[in-house]
Amino acid sequence: MEMACSEKQVMVVGIDDSEHSSYALGWTLDHFFVPCASNPTFKLVVVHAKPTPTSAVGLAGPGAAEVLPMVEADLKKIAARVVEKAKELCISKSVNDVTVEVVEGDGRNVLCEAVDRHHASILVVGSHGYGAIKRAVLGSVSDYCAHHAHCTVMIVKRPKIKH
Repeated sequence: MEMACSEKQVMVVGIDDSEHSSYALGWTLDHFFVPCASNPTFKLVVVHAKPTPTSAVGLAGPGAAEVLPMVEADLKKIAARVVEKAKELCISKSVNDVTVEVVEGDGRNVLCEAVDRHHASILVVGSHGYGAIKRAVLGSVSDYCAHHAHCTVMIVKRPKIKH
């Protein structure tokens, strides 16, 4: 049985604490894993990039030493919540063969490195739908990965809800 798994292509899904990434994970499960639940085409690896405390706080300044442990604790809680939500979503859709990783670092680098490490053929990321100006200032993880990941990148954008 192990040999059959190792022949499967790997799909990496990047997640964070946004609704956009939850939607992207759910969409991916619905379209790639649920229809072939007994024998999925892909091995699923879900990756959460946990920011470093110093990147979350900014440059270390006066008082940073006292603040960093609290920031680290919060980042760990957020990561645990993100991972738990992803696992629950997978279980709710009867997708049980999933590897979930939390890697500290910038999301852009973490996801591209995960693609290389797992020899992934597809990377899935959610889109926050930023406009051009915000994207230029913030630097979108999905844009970066689309240009730098060594695989096919699928950017899943949540449809606008009509009122």
